[in-house]
Amino acid sequence: MVFVSIFFFILAGMAEPVRADTAPVYYEYKVISKIPHSTDAYTQGLFFYSGDLFETTGQYGQSKLRRIKITTGAVAAEQELPDQIFGEGSVIHNGEIYVLSWREQYGMVFDPSSLKQKRSFQYFGEGWGLTSNGEHLVMSDGSSILKFIDPETFDILGSVDVTLRDRPVSALNELEWIDGEVYANVYQTNAIVRIDPASGKVTGVIDMRGILPDEDYVKGETDVLNGIAYDAESERLFVTGKNWPWIYEIELTPRLN
Repeated sequence: MVFVSIFFFILAGMAEPVRADTAPVYYEYKVISKIPHSTDAYTQGLFFYSGDLFETTGQYGQSKLRRIKITTGAVAAEQELPDQIFGEGSVIHNGEIYVLSWREQYGMVFDPSSLKQKRSFQYFGEGWGLTSNGEHLVMSDGSSILKFIDPETFDILGSVDVTLRDRPVSALNELEWIDGEVYANVYQTNAIVRIDPASGKVTGVIDMRGILPDEDYVKGETDVLNGIAYDAESERLFVTGKNWPWIYEIELTPRLN
C-alpha cells in the first residue's frame, strides 16, 4: 500500500545515514484542550480568523463552508456548496475566503462575515489543500508539489517539489502557513510535515498517532487525520480529522530520541 509505505518512511526515517543539515526534526504533541466537532464534517480545510475557526467539508451533496465558535465548537453559520462540488481546501486571504473543489477545477470566493459567495475562479488539475503566505496562495493537488498562485488571476507563479531526505512526499493535503513554513497533512497517514517553502525540503515531522482515542473511533464513519489551523496572535495550533468528534489544541515538542 503506497500510503502505508509513505507513513512508515515519514515517521521511521530511512536506514541510510544522512547529513545533519538534511535530517528533519521529529515532534511529539501534547493535547492542551479539545473542542467538540461535528461528526458529519468531512473536514477538508480548516483555518483560524477573527476569533473563530472556519472549516470546509467535502462529499458531493454535503460540502459546506462553516464558521465554528472556538469556545464551544458550535456551528455559528454555514453556507452549502453546490451539490456538484466536492469541497476541498480553504484559506482567508486579504479579507476573503478562497475555497477549492476536488476535481471540478472550480474555486469560490466568499465573504467571511456573511459567508455569501462573491465570485468564482477556475484552475487546472485537482484541488486539495490551500493556504496563504500573505502575498500568494499556496495550493496542493495530491502530489508532492506545492504551487504558488496569484490570488487575482489564479496563474501559477512557481512551484516546489516537497522532499524528505531527497525523496518526494506525495499526497500533500490540507495546508497551513505557520511562521514562514507550510504545515501539511499527508493524506491517509497520522503525520504532519513542516516544509521549507523556498526549497521544498521537509524540516520537521509531527507524529500524531494516538491523538484520537479508540473509544472515539466509530468503524465505517470516523476517517483520517486532516485539518490544521493556527491562531498566530495567541500561537495556538489546532488539528482535527474527517468526521472526528473533537478539534484538538496541541503543543509541539521535539522528540529527544
